[in-house]
Amino acid sequence: MLDRKIRMGIIGGGPGSFIAAIHHKAAIMDGKADLVAGAFSRDPEKSRHTGKEWLLDDSRVYDSYRHMLAGEKKLPENERIDFVSICTPNNSHFEIASAFLKAGFHVMCEKPMTFDLNEAKDLKKIVDESGLVFGLLHNYTGYPMVKLARDIARSGELGDIRKIVTRYAQGWLTYSHEKEGNIQASWRVDPKQSGAVGAIGDIGTHAENLSEYITGLKISHICADLTAFGDGRVLDDDGNLLLKYNNDAHGLIYVSQISGGEENGLAIWIYGSKKSLEWHQENPNYLKVKEDNGAVVTWRRGNSYISERSPAAGRASRTPFGHPEGFIEAFANIYVNFLETLGARLAGEEPDELMLDFPDVNDGVRGMQFIETVVKSAKSDVKWTEFVK
Repeated sequence: MLDRKIRMGIIGGGPGSFIAAIHHKAAIMDGKADLVAGAFSRDPEKSRHTGKEWLLDDSRVYDSYRHMLAGEKKLPENERIDFVSICTPNNSHFEIASAFLKAGFHVMCEKPMTFDLNEAKDLKKIVDESGLVFGLLHNYTGYPMVKLARDIARSGELGDIRKIVTRYAQGWLTYSHEKEGNIQASWRVDPKQSGAVGAIGDIGTHAENLSEYITGLKISHICADLTAFGDGRVLDDDGNLLLKYNNDAHGLIYVSQISGGEENGLAIWIYGSKKSLEWHQENPNYLKVKEDNGAVVTWRRGNSYISERSPAAGRASRTPFGHPEGFIEAFANIYVNFLETLGARLAGEEPDELMLDFPDVNDGVRGMQFIETVVKSAKSDVKWTEFVK
């Protein structure tokens, strides 16, 4: 067991950023890591400003990821960072991740993993050859009740899974906030930074990942319809996907960032030949399992029976029943498993199965395959497009 905290660095997260601050809070929540270095913006002044806000030593706040990489390599091994969290727009993920991996640093990366599928495949080779720990922040798989849903669905309790419906509805891009200087909107609607898709990459990959994580099934075919409603947008802000899975189950993914009035409406329904289940991210501490006779059993986070049914769900709960846990805690659960896996490796030990329960480079490749298949289908007149390999 490692007898010290793991040293963390962050790339991205300057003024106006959202996700890097969440990474920071989540990584340190359980006392397993400390943020010690970062390159927070392409603008050196903004990077230094963020470093001061997070009370970092000035010498460990860098003007760019390249300076950070060089600076950290010069430090003794017992001082330099152990891993870096990449919280930048999609177009820089591969460049930064590959550079740090080749230099011997472990990596946690925001999703989607890369700009395109070729980069994803190349990054997988680098990760595999390095033997280093690589995590991908699909944070919704960190919720305790999602882990319970996985263990129920994969146990066969639902019977043969026949239909999977995943919805991710937001309304924040109903208006063209990118024209008002909103940083979060600007890069997401820019194909040079976001890639081939907008909403599908930003939140659609979460829907894809969630459905496959819970069921253990893989999407085999897609029929996609993508639309850009926003004035002047070239990337999708709304998508509707028909799906086939590799067990002959059928499904639907509805992704939207122009569904006015919606906040962060990620939800999933899984229908089996015996039972079905339902989970909503905006009310995440409850999982409904429905019987064919109309009875509904509600599983409630934090109760002892949760741990008995799903050790992973029990491990992911911090507080007793009735004390709500949410988004940042789910984020932290991904980090706990990543950090404990990393700690085991640094201590020369093998991580156990529960530690290894976090998204990795294979999930990242899968996400990019999903994006490419959706784009290919949306441009095609053929009803079904086979999942890109």
